[in-house]
Amino acid sequence: MLLDFAAFSSMHLQHFKGGEKEVSAKMFHDDLNRIMYARLEPGASIGLHRHIDNSEIVYALQGEAVVTCDGKTEILKAGQCHYCPKGHEHGMKNESAQDFVCFNVVPQQ
Repeated sequence: MLLDFAAFSSMHLQHFKGGEKEVSAKMFHDDLNRIMYARLEPGASIGLHRHIDNSEIVYALQGEAVVTCDGKTEILKAGQCHYCPKGHEHGMKNESAQDFVCFNVVPQQ
């Protein structure tokens, strides 16, 4: 199955997971996975949340974001991948002056 995110409509998720500002996202989901192409403008964040019945893989395409996972803070840069396993918690914030763009996969487990 080909997913052409260029043809998807953008969703604007205000205060996503309790975060600041909004996340712009193009999303596909079915019963098994959620696949998302997302953009966080400077100052935008995804709030701290726990993955109870799934995990999440975040691949950074552009810019950088501060990621907190289980209390540990790291900088996620373009070309790097962040993984939050099932049962763990994470959140991220774009503290830079440019947009942070990422590709996320959330498989149900």
